[in-house]
Amino acid sequence: MSTYLLVHGAWHDARCWDRTAPLLEAAGHRVFRPSLTGYGDKAHLLGPEVDLDTHVEDVVRLIKDEDLTDVVLVGHSYAGLVISSAANEVPERVAHLVYLDAMVPEHGETAVDAQPVTQHLIDAAAATDAPWRIPPLPELPPPFGLFGVTDPADQEWLRGMLSDHPVRCLQQPACLDNPSLRQVPRTHIHCVGAAPEGIVRRPVPALQPDGTPSRVRELPTGHDCMITMPVELSELLLDVAG
Repeated sequence: MSTYLLVHGAWHDARCWDRTAPLLEAAGHRVFRPSLTGYGDKAHLLGPEVDLDTHVEDVVRLIKDEDLTDVVLVGHSYAGLVISSAANEVPERVAHLVYLDAMVPEHGETAVDAQPVTQHLIDAAAATDAPWRIPPLPELPPPFGLFGVTDPADQEWLRGMLSDHPVRCLQQPACLDNPSLRQVPRTHIHCVGAAPEGIVRRPVPALQPDGTPSRVRELPTGHDCMITMPVELSELLLDVAG
């Protein structure tokens, strides 16, 4: 039995894993899928003070409170920064990092460094009455849809969980200064369906930080693959745990 900790990205909450988590559990594994501060059951905590450290602490506290070990830590999109910094704090408890169509930072980098297009979102928020919060991205014409989700029923379900994202989360640098973090294996899962203009994925280096060949997998779908291809995603995640 493995322990999966699934971390949602910006604007989403834990419900985005509703189709994927049961498949991992049916295979005999434990699954945790918290909503980060400001989302889902923690939506009332959204405020201008919420930052990357807040979300990292959400994950680290859960790992410690539940005394989790050998964790497969999965981060979607913005949560690539969250899982990186969380693993930096408790590398001895993390068995594998999975970057799910995610931002992959280096030490000291922000979300803007990892995905420069996010600066436009910050700039747009700065011109509003609430410059500390960024509303969810709008639905785009096909084939882009809403975060890569194009089915109308799925879009309606997804809209029900989306909420604003704090600007500070995109401006605070990730902390990856623990040498032990380099020994944690990584897998990158890329969604290779249609992507809006400006979204640029960093090339994955040939070698992981631990010196082994990088593991890159692909799913032929849009960004929110946990909604559009949960079966295929769960198979890839199960393969990570061996």
